[in-house]
Amino acid sequence: MPFYGAPAIIARMSEQNLSLHWADIYADKIIREKGPKDIYTCASGITPSGTVHIGNFREIISVELIVRALRDRGQKVRFIYSWDDYDVFRKVPKNMPKPEVLETYLRKPITLVPDTTGEWDNYAQANEKAVEKLLPTVGIQPEYLHQAERYRSSMYAQGMRTALERRADIMEILNRYRTAPLPDDWYPISVFSTFTDKDNTTVLSWDGEWGITYRDDDNGKTETLDLRTTSAAKLPWRIDWPMRWAYEGVDFEPAGKDHHSEGGSFDTSKHIVEVFGAKAPVSFQYDFISIKGRGGKISSSSGEVISLPDVLEIYTPEITRFLFVGTRPNTEFSISFDLDVLKIYEDYDTCERIYFGVQTVNEKKLAKERRIFELSQVNEIPTELSYQIPFRHLCNLLQIQGGNIDAVIGSLEGITPSQEARLRERCICAWNWISEFSPEDFRWVLSKEKDPAIQLTEPMQKAINELYQVVGRLEEFEEKALAEEIYAIAARAEVDPPELFKVVYGLIIGKERGPKLAGFIKTCGKDKILPILQRYI
Repeated sequence: MPFYGAPAIIARMSEQNLSLHWADIYADKIIREKGPKDIYTCASGITPSGTVHIGNFREIISVELIVRALRDRGQKVRFIYSWDDYDVFRKVPKNMPKPEVLETYLRKPITLVPDTTGEWDNYAQANEKAVEKLLPTVGIQPEYLHQAERYRSSMYAQGMRTALERRADIMEILNRYRTAPLPDDWYPISVFSTFTDKDNTTVLSWDGEWGITYRDDDNGKTETLDLRTTSAAKLPWRIDWPMRWAYEGVDFEPAGKDHHSEGGSFDTSKHIVEVFGAKAPVSFQYDFISIKGRGGKISSSSGEVISLPDVLEIYTPEITRFLFVGTRPNTEFSISFDLDVLKIYEDYDTCERIYFGVQTVNEKKLAKERRIFELSQVNEIPTELSYQIPFRHLCNLLQIQGGNIDAVIGSLEGITPSQEARLRERCICAWNWISEFSPEDFRWVLSKEKDPAIQLTEPMQKAINELYQVVGRLEEFEEKALAEEIYAIAARAEVDPPELFKVVYGLIIGKERGPKLAGFIKTCGKDKILPILQRYI
């Protein structure tokens, strides 16, 4: 089979071609709706309530793709990612160590919950650092904002006072989307009790300036706080989000379909942001992600998650990006750990061949695939095609070599240093997939001398003797000629070809079926096949 390795340099596509991809369409929309600016601000964020899962990753990579598209247009962009670590710890995920300890911190800010692994200062930081460490691997490097730090330093004191001053306006907006109106004594602010650190509190009054008085509902104690100095007050989500849009000057931020649903937090926030003197950002709804064979929404708080590290075990960083680049954000899709992995690698390789002009397509398809390839790259766009080898074939080579990646790479010809680095990365992913996720009938191991011998009938013994002689001259046969010869051996030995195939597979890998036999024997080579057949001669 052919392996593509010829270097090529592709010229930058035109502005017209750039606009074909959804990221470019939204970049144009941001520029058009927000007007000329010295710098555009794109935002994303999440509450680190548990393991940050691949569904959360969809938001951050969607924003990063918009950031790239804006920068490709010569725009300066600030890319911020908010850790909402001053949110309430509501539920202990199933996958966290020492859940009985975590249980005692419910209703407190996530940033005050301890890290039960003992590695980090707190629970929120443990979940945050796991993501921050890995995101550069897939080409994502935002500016991180920690909301606990900002609230506790009273950075948002004016924002909280504004919300209190415009309380009636905010109530009117929220009531538009509620079945029952908010009570008259409702306040647009929440408090963590300084007595217990929990949010089981009720705001009682506001003095018209900086002072708020609240009651701890667990013990009945009351206290007055100064918004300019307290570390205990914050805004509820539907007010906090638009306040931060205004504070940071956010031009673009997407959200999941729960937030974008009718009457959801985006519907209210796009009006409340005007209370803070700003306009809502450009946005879009992104859909949920499921794992192949397991439907439904992924949830950090439940602990039932697939994280970015899980995905990177079987998909290289470029192909991980490719999964999202090639799918519109408002489309639900599954990330596969089954045999679809083979097709996903094949689709990426096709995209790469089109980009480098090795595979020709019509002009529209060319523009689309080139842009997808560009946006799938982690950093710089490579100047040469990768050493393309079909993923299925690579899996066979790895199993032939017992997972020895050096041996596999050493058996291939014409690899450049840059190609070797990328191929090695793919080999690691392929071996992980074979070892952990591939179907049982996809896995095999070459037979060893210590394995029990198979009893052969006389006609089958004759066929194996002939096959041994043919394998000894393996270099004389192309794959098609070898396949024809195996059928001829069956005819001469008077055995059914399917039975011969079944026996040969049994001798070589201990199974009744396997990869296409002729190609498999050619790939293994006579140095590996002859010693196995020798036992039956």
